[in-house]
Amino acid sequence: MQESGEMYLETILVLSKKGAPVRSLDVAKHLNVSKPSVSRAMGILKNGEYIVINEQGYITLTAEGLKIAKKIYERHVVISELLMELGVDMKTAEEDACRIEHVISDKTFKALKKHRKEYGGK
Repeated sequence: MQESGEMYLETILVLSKKGAPVRSLDVAKHLNVSKPSVSRAMGILKNGEYIVINEQGYITLTAEGLKIAKKIYERHVVISELLMELGVDMKTAEEDACRIEHVISDKTFKALKKHRKEYGGK
């Protein structure tokens, strides 16, 4: 899956955690992208069976979509918190985590989590 697809799945997960149903408009606002861009992405994710869109336009992650979204979200949280623990300001840590979360290998991420846990992190 490409970085943009991962980002959309992560956004759907984050928005769904707020308790309200997620619509394409919500995703567009959250990511600050155009509605046509979101519409295109939702079509691709739906065809890939990562999301389901009901008759009212509400978006739900499938099991596979949820698996990917959780993986990316965990990376985002851990990396941004680790960067802040190292003294990086929150805005920069969040921005950098958004880029790093898509390219870091599973092996390296696992090592970061282990290191963080061993040295007093969460």
